[in-house]
Amino acid sequence: MTAGVVLHLPMYWMGRHMGFHLVGMPMDAGMWWGMVLIIGGVGLTAFGLLPTHQPGASDDVIVLAPPEDAPLTPAHWMMCGLLAVALIVDIMKPASLGFVVPGMREEYGLSTAAVAILPFAALSGTVLGSFVWGWLADLYGRRASILLSSVMFVGTSICGAMPDFWWNVGMCFLMGAAAGGMLPVAYALLAEIMPTKHRGWALVLVGGIGAVGGYFAASALSAWLQPDWSWRIMWFLNLPTGLILIALSPLLPESARFLQHIGRGEEARTVLARFGSGVQTVAATVVRESHSHLPPVDRRHLAVTVALTLAALSWGLVNFGVLLWLPGALVAEGRSVEAASTLIAKSTLIAAPTVLISVWLYSAWSTRGSLALMLGVSAMGLFGFLLRSMGVEALADPIAPLALLIVGSSGVISIILPYTAENYPLRIRGRATGWIAGCSKLGGLAAQGLSVLGAAPALGVAAAFVGGLAVVALGMIAVLGRETRGRDLRDLEVEP
Repeated sequence: MTAGVVLHLPMYWMGRHMGFHLVGMPMDAGMWWGMVLIIGGVGLTAFGLLPTHQPGASDDVIVLAPPEDAPLTPAHWMMCGLLAVALIVDIMKPASLGFVVPGMREEYGLSTAAVAILPFAALSGTVLGSFVWGWLADLYGRRASILLSSVMFVGTSICGAMPDFWWNVGMCFLMGAAAGGMLPVAYALLAEIMPTKHRGWALVLVGGIGAVGGYFAASALSAWLQPDWSWRIMWFLNLPTGLILIALSPLLPESARFLQHIGRGEEARTVLARFGSGVQTVAATVVRESHSHLPPVDRRHLAVTVALTLAALSWGLVNFGVLLWLPGALVAEGRSVEAASTLIAKSTLIAAPTVLISVWLYSAWSTRGSLALMLGVSAMGLFGFLLRSMGVEALADPIAPLALLIVGSSGVISIILPYTAENYPLRIRGRATGWIAGCSKLGGLAAQGLSVLGAAPALGVAAAFVGGLAVVALGMIAVLGRETRGRDLRDLEVEP
């Protein structure tokens, strides 16, 4: 994979005297062979990461007692740090889109409608990646799926050498697939290794650090590198960051639960010992009963799956729809672009502590209640914009509904994936978390599709529809959702 990327660097370097503009240049033989190596590398990696199932020969197999009731150890802190780094790198990839689009549009001579295809392709990739990687996490394992994403990051860095816009679109789709896949898998791994009393705050905090750190890394690296190396350098950053994740991978453990599930008991014992935990031995018949072959959705999980799906769709419509349409709506009201941007920035600063508030609510109050609360705050912000569109003078200044909307949406995305990971048994946890992560992007994909078609609705109409969806999700979670605070994940394997 790395060799395939390196074969693209001469093309990039040839453009150094022209501001690294490569548009219209023919692709040489080295680039074509590089793509062959990259495609082959993905296939070999996927094959090499397939786990070997090793069913035990005896009638007795291990059942994990810890880490549910284990104390927090340095190994737990190291794992949190590694997953935070992985999520920063993961979120940095799609976050870079906003910084490459201006230079790309200028170099390729694209219209506003044409350049909108790039984020649409990336978002399509994240939807597919969330669904596929969720399934892969249950087949390959959590650690192996994260490694596969990292390897794909390396390959997609060749976007920086593409002389044609449509090659960028295709690579952007693959980059989105890799980025969309890592997020739900990281949550599943963290949920299965952290002790019960620390699981809630760790899930929300690591996710929050990844989100904030990813956007900060993208903006800081863009400000530092783009002036000298053009927008293309933002794609080539996928090479070193992907290799960093691969280099750190020996420090990242596989889930002991997954290792036990595929019959690799000794490796599960080793992982548990690393976290200061031990195991119990019980009859295999008990394990077979407690680990039934559940489909991704059955009657036990149908209600919470529908509720979380609606919540995820509503968040996607807010984050990739309403909040992206908002600046244009404010400008249409007579505000300047600068004034509209300043207003949104102020509202974002008001909402900045949301991650810490979400951590506290999730771990100290109620997991179900905190998600319902954040959906309610989002709905209040949306209905505030609906009332503004109806001429309510008290809401002439949009900062209050905007702050509510940003607070609510930030809280929802901080909580929904940790809550999902805690609601499903091991056999389907990856698929379930991937499904909800994919649905959060699917709502955004629908919103961006309307933008590409020039059919984006008026802000008030959009707010009314999405607000109603959020209220329905809130009600379903409040009534049908499980309370997972302090709950032992082993209960999910044996409950009727």
